[in-house]
Amino acid sequence: MFHCQISKVDFGKILTTNFLKIIYTLIGFGYNLFIHLVNKVIGLAKFFGPKAKLFVEGQSQIPIILDEIKTWRTQNPSIQIIWFHCASLGEFEQGRPVLDAFKSQNPEFGVLLTFFSPSGFEIRKNYPLADFICYLPIDTKSNVKHFVELVNPKIAVFVKYEFWPNIIKALKSNGTKLIGISVILRESQSFFKPWGGYFREVLFSFDHLFVQNQTTANLLESIAYKNYTVAGDTRFDRVLDTLSKIQPIANITDFVADKQVFVVGSAWADDMQVLIPFALGHPNIKFIIAPHELHETEINTWSKELNAIKYSDFNAEYLPDAQVLIIDSIGLLSSLYQYAHFAFVGGSFGKGLHNILEAAVFGVPIFFGDKHYYKFEEAKDLISRKVAFPIKDINSLKEAFDSLDSKRLNEIITASKDYVKSQSGATETIIKFLAKI
Repeated sequence: MFHCQISKVDFGKILTTNFLKIIYTLIGFGYNLFIHLVNKVIGLAKFFGPKAKLFVEGQSQIPIILDEIKTWRTQNPSIQIIWFHCASLGEFEQGRPVLDAFKSQNPEFGVLLTFFSPSGFEIRKNYPLADFICYLPIDTKSNVKHFVELVNPKIAVFVKYEFWPNIIKALKSNGTKLIGISVILRESQSFFKPWGGYFREVLFSFDHLFVQNQTTANLLESIAYKNYTVAGDTRFDRVLDTLSKIQPIANITDFVADKQVFVVGSAWADDMQVLIPFALGHPNIKFIIAPHELHETEINTWSKELNAIKYSDFNAEYLPDAQVLIIDSIGLLSSLYQYAHFAFVGGSFGKGLHNILEAAVFGVPIFFGDKHYYKFEEAKDLISRKVAFPIKDINSLKEAFDSLDSKRLNEIITASKDYVKSQSGATETIIKFLAKI
């Protein structure tokens, strides 16, 4: 007679494995149920603000773009498509060096560019190097199956942290080479939890991940994912490219004259609570303030408190008395830092710090709120190099600002520029890989 013995340890492993499989299935079911319900009621979102309305309108335009792609494919049956996806504007700027370099070296490829957020799509919906630009479809199985089959990209490049399960699985099934660039992961994410099998499958669907740092590489190793390269962050390449092509802005040049200039980038209300009294206390310094969002009421309030002029109202006759200029238009920020002797980058008092590399490439001291910068490696790196200064309130801003004598400013110029240059090169690494596909 055959006897099978199962140890308590083996039995426990079997129970644990089966339990995790059940959890895996339930998470997948829950996700797909949730996303299906979102897809059904998405039209109601247009009543919840202008951004939500733009998102809904953008989703309704996807079939039109797909018809255009279908027609284009009929006319160009032999041409391949590469798909770049970015969550928003910041991720676009991160992916842009790769898109530009790839298109330059592979002009025969068609380019599809998608966004999740209106803040990315609305600003870059006419980007000249992309043949088709639209919103990412809602991640239901039926939506993405139709989208992927019609687009049929040879390569898909997803930037930073866009891991949509059904889209990624559809691309994998389609035979598309799926690449993640400037990827950064955290231990707290579902991929690295015992119950995270459903999400780990998404990561393992990528053919290759180009990660920003060794911490992310170590996390991937912990789940036995091997197809990665520590390439760094493509934003360094982007800001160096911006620096090499910078052009003066005539009106801004007139405004700053020969004064010291403090540029405030991506300002939120929490930031301005510190910056308004600081600006009023430094009348000999010119301030250029670029709000993160163009809310007319908020801008008018700031203008009144600071006796500022708005860029849209700019006129040479204002120049003698104007100390503060508020930029009430989009697309100038990265070029404004060329005028800066000092910079403050917003967001860190609220949801998270915005792009400080746009300022760092010009070699200026950078201030930001002390609350939500910890997940940004470049912020911690620049603090350690005494180039950046997290501040708590106006008093700590004054203290940090007053500590910057001419010797320290010269040291910051060198340290900041050297740091940015030392971190560049990710784009070249990625392009070499894509050339082999």
